Amino acid sequence: MAAASAEIQAYISCPSPLTDLSPIATVVREGLSQTPKSLPPWLFYDEAGSLLFDEITELPEYYLTRIERGIFESRAEEMIASAANGNRLRLVELGAGSADKTRLLLAAAAKHQGPVEYCPVDVSATALEVARERLEREMPSVLVAPQVGDYTRGLHLDDCAEGERRLVLFIGSSIGNFEPDDAVRLLDGLRAALEPGDGILLGIDLAPTRSRVGGKSEDTLLAAYDDAQGVTAAFNKNLLLRLNSELGADFDHEAFRHKIRWNHQNSRIEMHLESLCEQTVRIDSLDMEVEFACGETIHTENSYKYRTGQAEEMLSAAGFESVQRWSDANGWFAVYLAKRI
Repeated sequence: MAAASAEIQAYISCPSPLTDLSPIATVVREGLSQTPKSLPPWLFYDEAGSLLFDEITELPEYYLTRIERGIFESRAEEMIASAANGNRLRLVELGAGSADKTRLLLAAAAKHQGPVEYCPVDVSATALEVARERLEREMPSVLVAPQVGDYTRGLHLDDCAEGERRLVLFIGSSIGNFEPDDAVRLLDGLRAALEPGDGILLGIDLAPTRSRVGGKSEDTLLAAYDDAQGVTAAFNKNLLLRLNSELGADFDHEAFRHKIRWNHQNSRIEMHLESLCEQTVRIDSLDMEVEFACGETIHTENSYKYRTGQAEEMLSAAGFESVQRWSDANGWFAVYLAKRI
């Protein structure tokens, strides 16, 4: 769960009529007209969805945040020193959200060089403002310059000063929400915005394995996306509430259920909304009616889990040189530092 591979738009706060030229109207019309139906996961992240995702990251089942945070707690200073290579660093974060784990990296950067500039990029203006206020209050050595926008359509970065390098943070396994070819294209576009020697810190969730002690099981993986408290289900179904609010749809969110499956062949978790009955949904802003059969689903997200060597191949194909890799003791999650060639 994180930013998505389709067009991303800042949160639209009013339910006024939208044209087919608006990104949200376009993707909803296209996604609900096709078979099978699908919607891009960037639609999750209105204000309510962003808050729900913050809850998800603190759930006991959602190991990704906990393990990645643990890697940063033990290795952040090493990561910063390796990325800096004797220079000052300017940190840029894609899909920053609340920037909770990022504070560990910012603290390490401030220890390395003193004042540090931090540019969080996210589709949620609310999340960015909360992060800015918190960081400026708790970390006075960090200068926060938030950017509301869509990094999938190009990243525009200020020039660095002499003796300064950029480190782009793409953590939380956000890359896993992209189709493999889209992930390479995204990283290639990111490379184009960087200078030689600039780096990327990439968080990768690893595929389950039964071949070693401590290996991640499929049951553990499934539980991370279908928690006992139902927070992930509420996050998934909030997408329907957003369409009701912003497109004048009449989805009954209780007539759909949260459904996930592990696609072993493609090494990905798939998240769906399954219709519990035969029903017709009206979307006023699109002058559109959508028919659902009982059991029919809307595919809302993929989360790819990477097998041995796949992350290195992806970074290389996008023009990055893999420098270093850190992982937890059980090999559930990995963080890669790569530099633009």
